[in-house]
Amino acid sequence: MYKRVLKRYLQIPFATRVLLWMLFGAVAGLVFKEEALVVKPLGIGFLNLLLMAAIPLVFFNLLSGIASLNSISSFGRIGGKVLLWYVFSTIMAIIIGIGLMNLSKAGVGMTLKAEVSNDIGQIPNVGDLLLSMIPINIFKSFAEGNLIQIVVFAVLLGIVTLKLPPKARQPLEKGYDLLAGLMRKLVEYILILSPLCLGALMAATFGEFGSNIAGALGKFIATIYVGQLLMILVYMILLTTVGRVSIPWFFRKTKELYATTIATCSSLASLAVALDIAETKMKLPKKVYSFTLPMGAQFNKDGTSIMLSGILIFTAQAAGLNFSIQELVQVVLIGLLVVEGSSGIPGGGLVVAMLFAEAFNLPIEIVAIVGGIYRLIDMGNTTVNCMGDMVATTIVSRFETQWRPSYVQPNDNAR
Repeated sequence: MYKRVLKRYLQIPFATRVLLWMLFGAVAGLVFKEEALVVKPLGIGFLNLLLMAAIPLVFFNLLSGIASLNSISSFGRIGGKVLLWYVFSTIMAIIIGIGLMNLSKAGVGMTLKAEVSNDIGQIPNVGDLLLSMIPINIFKSFAEGNLIQIVVFAVLLGIVTLKLPPKARQPLEKGYDLLAGLMRKLVEYILILSPLCLGALMAATFGEFGSNIAGALGKFIATIYVGQLLMILVYMILLTTVGRVSIPWFFRKTKELYATTIATCSSLASLAVALDIAETKMKLPKKVYSFTLPMGAQFNKDGTSIMLSGILIFTAQAAGLNFSIQELVQVVLIGLLVVEGSSGIPGGGLVVAMLFAEAFNLPIEIVAIVGGIYRLIDMGNTTVNCMGDMVATTIVSRFETQWRPSYVQPNDNAR
């Protein structure tokens, strides 16, 4: 009987199990109130395990992504333009997330009772901020969990790796990839605990803070999806005005990609589909898409950027804190760096969101509560991430080569 029940339970999709345990935890918290806090250590232990794996996950994944570019010459004219696109769109996505969450004030409805430090730190000028990104002692940076310095070190180390002779570079590339895979596997095993542990954290949180959390999470989800739709609108405007490509044609050719992004919630898992669509359906030039799509899967994460900045403001609102204009500028600059650390696997953005919140002395427990509904958000995150890659690749192909959409005649320069 026990084995039969366990077998049926394991047949339930993992995301459904997480949601069921979160629901069970919420109900238990409402029923038992503060007595439910007895299970809080289970949830905090889970958070600590995730944070334990987060720094090496970000470090080795960035190294692996940069080393896969093969040569410095890949940062040529096409690479420069697409990198400029990625920086521009990421900054825009972060600003959209900050702006909409400040408008909706979703986190205000779940203001914490516990005291939270008001000290976000002294806001440095741009020069000091840039200097603070350079690690003096990288071991100290790892020990303190200084994510910005670790990202900078990984980028520099990756570039140096590309400059090495092929005989020396190849084992390093393979080593980075193996270590990145090892850390992804570690996170995968830790996430096995997430249904029970997130359920425990939900019970403790609802027991302590009450039912006002449910309304706040609903408003949070709606705000993030509005932001993602707004980002898609920006893509379509750029696609038609700059790329001079028909929107219906673009969606007809790429629709299979979005089914994959929704099902897998993984930019890396969707990359194979994106490459196939670029070659067989859109017939984009190989010298463009073979570079921009893999790089985009690692570095272009507009959907994740909206979510990341949204979670930070949501958590600050829940903690009863307000960011000044100077602090919001710092959020944008830091967000531009740390978003590159999300791993391209399901749930990777959530791990980075915890580090982002911790960097501003905000309670990561609130970020973890968002983890219960993260799958609902991550479907949109991944779809926007991959759509941005395809739009960027299409526009760069239009400008840098003789490529034209299939509906355009060779002598038609109007499109």
